[in-house]
Amino acid sequence: MFSTTLTLPRLDDLHVHLRQDEMLQWTADETYRGGAGRVLAMPNLKPPVITPEQALNYKSELLKVNSNLDYLMCLYLHDSLTSEDLHRATKMGVNNLKMYPAGVTTNSQYGVDNIKSFYPLFETMQELDMIFNIHGEVPSDDANNICVLNAEISFLPLLEQVHKDFPRLRMILEHITTKEAVKFVANSNDKIAATITVHHLDLTVDNWAGQNHNFCKPVAKYPVDRNALRDIVKTGSAKFFLGSDSAPHKREMKETACGCAGVYTATYLAAYLADCFERLDCLPLLTDYATKFGADFYRLPYQTQMLNLERTPTVVANEINGVVPFRAGQTLNWKLA
Repeated sequence: MFSTTLTLPRLDDLHVHLRQDEMLQWTADETYRGGAGRVLAMPNLKPPVITPEQALNYKSELLKVNSNLDYLMCLYLHDSLTSEDLHRATKMGVNNLKMYPAGVTTNSQYGVDNIKSFYPLFETMQELDMIFNIHGEVPSDDANNICVLNAEISFLPLLEQVHKDFPRLRMILEHITTKEAVKFVANSNDKIAATITVHHLDLTVDNWAGQNHNFCKPVAKYPVDRNALRDIVKTGSAKFFLGSDSAPHKREMKETACGCAGVYTATYLAAYLADCFERLDCLPLLTDYATKFGADFYRLPYQTQMLNLERTPTVVANEINGVVPFRAGQTLNWKLA
């Protein structure tokens, strides 16, 4: 028998794109509206957020738009960063660093070409107990038979080597999409965790090939990969938690011959999750996945403000501020009260 109500704390969304300029004027509000209480704000702006001063300036902009959210700030791993910058960042409350391999996703052109060149910074991060957030893909390479469908698998040996060389460095492999990534994280020690998006719990390659609004990086893979994500969530493993990777792009930037990568989920995030976890027959596990496991890994207190959801059909809007949301026009079984 289905539950008709669900109460849980506000969500920890530990990977969300809030953008800048005109788009920032509504994304933070919609993220709060969708159920988030604490977010890790991605630093791939133009220009990227490289220094702790830039991170705090960005946080000030976010707070002006919506002061209800608790913003965790993150630096963009860049070759101009120094160990002194990281020491200064932690003193200023910025404890996260994000790695984008160069050229693999939105605004990643300033990212990493040679991961070993950053080993001195990794040593400092380990010393300071910073969290290393990782977009785990390698760039496509015809000569080595690498494309979007195996880019994540091809990255795992690099991650394994970094973990071997810096065993105390806390690392999060973000928005995983493959059964191999699930296995790697599940078999690693407690210094490695992963985020799983709600859209990757639903999508496969068939859902984005030719359907630009479901196209994101990393791309959704095969049914066996999606099922591996579902299966690990259903185990209630504390190593896997919420990072929505909600990434808004205007309709005209998606509906082109070369559409931008990103799925927008922020406005309905709690409802998407309840709908998905109910279909997977693991609704009682939602609170841990979305509000506890991430906080535990980040060593943060749990959220105290509560959300109330009702099992009432709600139709996802066709467009929100010029952005087409995930499952636009479809009916969810849950909504925030």
